Order: sequence, then C-alpha cells, then structure tokens
Amino acid sequence: MTDAANDWRQQVAYQIYPRSFADSNGDGIGDLPGITANLDHLEALGVGIVWLSPVYDSPNDDNGYDIRDYRSIMKEFGTMADFDQMLAGMKARGIRLMMDLVVNHTSDEHAWFKQARSSRDNPYHDFYIWQDPVDGREPTNWEAAFNGSAWTFNEATGEYYLHMFSKKQPDLNWENPKVRQAVYALMHFWLEKGVGGFRMDVINMISKPWQVDSTGLAAPRLPNAPVVQEGFLQPAFEMVTHGPRFMEFMHEMRREVLDHYDCITVGESPCATVEQAQAITDAKTGALNMVFQFEHMDVDSQPGKGKWALKPLHLPDLKASLSRWQIALHGKGWNSLYWCNHDQPRAISRFGDDGVFRVRSGKMLATCLHMMQGTPFIYQGEELGMTNVKWPHIDAYQDIETRNMFQVAVTHKNQPLEQVMKAIHAKGRDNARTPMQWTSEAQAGFTTGRPWLAVHDNFVEVNA
Repeated sequence: MTDAANDWRQQVAYQIYPRSFADSNGDGIGDLPGITANLDHLEALGVGIVWLSPVYDSPNDDNGYDIRDYRSIMKEFGTMADFDQMLAGMKARGIRLMMDLVVNHTSDEHAWFKQARSSRDNPYHDFYIWQDPVDGREPTNWEAAFNGSAWTFNEATGEYYLHMFSKKQPDLNWENPKVRQAVYALMHFWLEKGVGGFRMDVINMISKPWQVDSTGLAAPRLPNAPVVQEGFLQPAFEMVTHGPRFMEFMHEMRREVLDHYDCITVGESPCATVEQAQAITDAKTGALNMVFQFEHMDVDSQPGKGKWALKPLHLPDLKASLSRWQIALHGKGWNSLYWCNHDQPRAISRFGDDGVFRVRSGKMLATCLHMMQGTPFIYQGEELGMTNVKWPHIDAYQDIETRNMFQVAVTHKNQPLEQVMKAIHAKGRDNARTPMQWTSEAQAGFTTGRPWLAVHDNFVEVNA
C-alpha cells in the first residue's frame, strides 16, 4: 500500500459501470472491448485512476455485486483476454485500474455457498453466517437493504443464513480465518495481473457484532436491532458497520496483501464517522488510503427513515457536512470526493438544476468538488452533465433495490403511487445506470442494438 509513482492524492479517478459504458458487439450490454475503444476519452479528461465496477462472473441479481467466480469474467462483458487488453491500454495511457472488491458477501451460486448450504458438516459451511430459528422464525429482526428479512431459511440444514442485501448475496463469515485467507488469495491474483488497487464494497460490514455467552456453553449469537419502526423487521445497518474486529481484519489484510504491492485502496464505508475514517486512513496505523463516506448523501433524506423518505435540500446542511469532513481529515487521513456513482442519482438533478441551468449547475458542482482536499471520483457521464430519468412506470426500471421498494411501498404499505414514483425519480439507482451518451445518433452511440436499459431521451442535446 505504498504511494504510487503517480501519487493518488494528486489524481482524478473515474468510475466505469461496464454494463452502461460502451457496447462493442451490438447486444445492448456494455463490455470490456467497449471500454478499450474509448480509453482515449479518459486520457483526454486527464483521468489517472479508473474504478471498474464488477466484471466477474455473476448471475447478475444485483448487477454484478453478487459474484459467482472471482477469477472469471462475466461472459456478457467479454473474456480474460479482453480484460488483459483493456488493462494494457490503460497502462499505456498512464491510467491505474482499481478493481471492485466485493467480499462482504458472494453470490448464492458461488461454489463455496453451494457446498456450505448442503450440510452443517461441510467444510465450507462456516464460510457463511448461520443461525438456528428463534421461536420458529428468523433469529433476529434485521431488515435487509433491499427490503424484507436479512435472513433466509435453508431447508437442507434447518438454519437461516444472513444476507444484508439480496437473498442471493449471502454474507461471508470473516471470523473464519479460512475465509480471510481465501479473500487474500484472490486479491493477490488480481494484483499479480497488474491491477492498481481496489475499491472495497461495503468493507466496514465484514465484522459482525457477535454476542458471546458468558458461560461459554451457548454458541455466539447476533443481537436484535433496536425497534424504531412498526413491525418485526428493523433497520440494522448501523449495527453491522465498523464491528468489533473490523480494524483487526483490515490490519491483517494490509500485512498479508496490501503492503506487498504499490496499490491504491478506497473503502466504501456506510455509517462511518469522521473518527472511524481518520483511523482507517491514517498513513501509519490505518489500512486504507481513502474512504467513501455517505454523510453528504443523506442531507436530502428524512433522518432515520432511509433514502426514499425525501426532504428538500437545505444548502447549509450540505455545506456543514462537507466542511466537517474536510476539517476532520485534514492532516489526519484522506477522503474521496464524489457527488454520484452507480448507487446515487445524477448530481445535477439532485444538487443543481437539470433544466435551464444544467450546464451552470454542472460547472458549479465540479468546481466545488475539485477545490476540496481529497481524491475526486467522477462517475461516467458526469463530465457530460447527464441527468436523472423520470420514467412513469415501474416496468421501465431494472434495479433490484428500486423494484423491491416499489413492491413493499405500494402493495404492502399502500403508499400513494405518485409519492413512490417521485422518490424513485429522485433517488433510484437506475438514474445513474442509463447508457453513456456518446453521440446524438441512435441509442446515443452506446450500442447498435437494443440497450439493456433505456437511453435518456435528452441524448440529442446531452452527449460527448
């Protein structure tokens, strides 16, 4: 984790969401050759780091964040030879590639989980988190990020397995040293191929808040979340972030892997405090170069009610959040700077005006971002001033989080359809996932076929 020859503190990073970046073969899905063909665009922007969202083999339940094989490329995106060609093209342009490391969970189709769920005696069973039923139902009241329980029952073993996201994304058991060594091995695999580092997905969730019986007679258990809303299920994200062994695990990762390479690291850190960010990014005693924190992403949501509970943006709240993180990390750690990514809506629509003042809003937001201390992360299309979409029907959306929220809100909670769609238009993840708008030609030059997700209808005016 030594400083790169091109110091990452002085670089600009660019996130590529491969499915939506550029399609080279007309199947409507972005791919690795499409990225390679457009590397000159990144070079012209002055990009020094590319964060590439997952391209590993995946069933695609959560658009690649459910990984079936960490050492293979998803067929839709190309081959390992295509990957190597893309990587060589980046290196030739002085661009370092940062892979997306998703190791809080795997796909339920990963070979480890297939074995783990078969029997309590299987050697891979302890690779995941299992609990017996309590009073005939889920072992805790934890709610998953994508709605519903964070626990799913497994008939073969008579247990529940934990998944803080989709039921097809079972959480790994980082308490098991064999899990950690398996993760370190796959990190070595990609670093040996020449990648320049990792963006680590929800990395501060790897240590869970286990409660150990004082007598030593009962197995460790996970606690219930505080009751803050009606019903059995309760939000539990704050309970599972920055757990008791998180820093221990990260220091081990640094010793086992990161210190052996000249690589760049950034950890996605939901619910992180400035003190936690200081600790994990401290150059001497930390383990990561940077963090992605979310405080400024919550300023337009009602406190404690989640991202879909909208409230008008109050500019002093945004200013206070940005200032707090600038002051706290100055001289003590390092921050990543961002307005949007594959999980967030388009910045101009969210923090500016996507109509008459679209261009001025984009320039204003860019000036603010690049004038702060930290490493700026630009999301594809942000340089063009791309904006949110407002599709009228839920059928147009493909994001699992959005579709699950709609189902719960409309079907189970009887919320007004207009209110639910307003929240989706403002915060839905597909806002960021519409295809890159390269030209004013058909399908914005993204594909010669039918795109996997509809192109924004403003592509004639907004394009590269």
